Amino acid sequence: VAVSPKFMQYFDSWISFQQKTSFHRSQTLDFKNGYAFSQLPREGVGGDTLFANQLSQDELDDLCTKGSTLTYGTVKRSAPSSFTPAFVAYDKKVLKFDAYFQEEVAISAEEHYRIRQVGIYYYLEDDSMCVIEPKVKNSGLVQGKLMRRHRVPKNEQGDYYHWKDLNLGIDLTMYGRTYRLVNCDSFTKVFLESQGIEVNPPEEMVSDPYTEQRRTPVQKPTVPAGPDPFRQFLAYDTKVLRFYAIWDDTNCPFGDHHPCVIHYFLADDTVEVREVHRRNDGRDPFPVLMRRQRLPKIFVDKNKNFPSCVLEITDHEVQEWYSPKDFAIGKSVTLLGRTFLIYDCDKFTQDFYREKYGITDFQPVDINKKPTEKAPQVIPPYNGFGIPEDSLQNCLSLFPKPPRKDIIKMLENNLKILRYQVALESPVPEDKNRRFILSYFLSDDTIGIYEPPVKNSGIPGGKYLKRTKVTKPGSTPENPIYYEPSDFTIGSTIEVFGHRFVITDADEYVLNYLERNAESFPAATLQSIRDHFHPRQVVVETASSGFPKKDLDDLIVEVQKELKLHHEPFNTRKFHEAFHHFDTEGSGFLDKTTFLNLCDRFHVPTNTILLKKVRWKGCCACG
Repeated sequence: VAVSPKFMQYFDSWISFQQKTSFHRSQTLDFKNGYAFSQLPREGVGGDTLFANQLSQDELDDLCTKGSTLTYGTVKRSAPSSFTPAFVAYDKKVLKFDAYFQEEVAISAEEHYRIRQVGIYYYLEDDSMCVIEPKVKNSGLVQGKLMRRHRVPKNEQGDYYHWKDLNLGIDLTMYGRTYRLVNCDSFTKVFLESQGIEVNPPEEMVSDPYTEQRRTPVQKPTVPAGPDPFRQFLAYDTKVLRFYAIWDDTNCPFGDHHPCVIHYFLADDTVEVREVHRRNDGRDPFPVLMRRQRLPKIFVDKNKNFPSCVLEITDHEVQEWYSPKDFAIGKSVTLLGRTFLIYDCDKFTQDFYREKYGITDFQPVDINKKPTEKAPQVIPPYNGFGIPEDSLQNCLSLFPKPPRKDIIKMLENNLKILRYQVALESPVPEDKNRRFILSYFLSDDTIGIYEPPVKNSGIPGGKYLKRTKVTKPGSTPENPIYYEPSDFTIGSTIEVFGHRFVITDADEYVLNYLERNAESFPAATLQSIRDHFHPRQVVVETASSGFPKKDLDDLIVEVQKELKLHHEPFNTRKFHEAFHHFDTEGSGFLDKTTFLNLCDRFHVPTNTILLKKVRWKGCCACG
């Protein structure tokens, strides 16, 4: 067999290793500049020299496991047998046994021992065991896991319980407590039989004698016919009849209807009255109106002068006490001088009366107060000061507040004003020529009247009516009807606090506003304003169609020059009034003869050339 030099080198080193006494290894870990790093060993174990071509650990392993090389190659080794650890093979596989143990009871006269049924679980993966007792409600015992999961010692020699030690019908002692195994589940039985263990037949589970005794019905003892307070207490303890009642205290000063709850305690025939308080009812929060006590119904005849009110009432002074039969729905009971009307009761009370007295009618009594007729509020007549809405607030509240305004309407119609020219209708001759400006404010439906001042008229002019709402004639203070924009037509009469005004003219903004909101106004109002502005539009269209704008401006300049050459003062206002006086139809047109007569009356020079240019309808351009 050929041997390689490396193998010989390895063999020599192994021989020297067997003869060594020092096995120190060189240091391979070091620090440099604060950093840890590793380095190759400078010498071998025990200070031996390291060769550069030394075999690695993988090569050494190959040499140890590699056999001799034959003619046909390396001998193939067989595959190792499969191995499965126990914790994988028996994972989640548990043997379950039903068992019981007997526990001594030394402090009870009714039982000397008790039987406690448990379940013993054996975990195959690690040979651990645990004991669990099913929990029983209100048993008074510490139940659940009686022994935690662990390997249970079998004897003092250090042996532990194995599944081979478990079988049915045996006694298993663990920590001084002996368990009797009586049954197991199907998996446990199949596993033990597969391992060659003969499973004993199951036994019957022993029950606890005290528990069986408690389950047997107890015969009720015969009760004597006479009343027994103790029996009544045991039979009716915590059972209370509840009645809903009303205490009518309206006969007293500041009296009222007090809702109350009457409790009748069946255990000792006592009565308690509690007052039901509502939020902000103005009464002291004392719930108990009458403390729990026996209430007398009929007293024994006695001397009226005897001061029994300051003494306790005994059974000798009372002939009859209140009992459940004295309370019923719709019945009035007097308790210590107070009369209560019972109008309803709860379900337990209804069942009690239905079972004991055979009463089936439990219809509640309607105690809702009938609404009192509210006296109508009489509004005094309007006194004429301010607007009716403002004066009405003094009748509705002790501290009057200003009437609410329509803010949306004020914001939408802010600075929107309809102006009309009105004339005062008066029998006084001096008032016939007076002209006023009526302004209607759309933001709050108020009206203001202003009189333009006229020199040497004897009337100062100025504000005639402060901005206020104006009612129509015939409206009442309870239901005032105010003037609206639809009421203002040309020629209509407006009555303002006894003064009558006739509408003679309107602003062009009125026509534009009515046309933009034609759906909100009557057709008659809009047509009246249109008919009034139609002649003016015709004049403007005629003037603009007959003359170009430049020629019309030149003509106006020539007329103004002729008027300036006229040395006498020219009264323009009277000239305008005369034109409007002769223009009875309001069309803005005058015939030539009337126009010349007016010019002669006011000493206006009439140039023939200008008259031909102006024609007989140029008076509007001159104005």
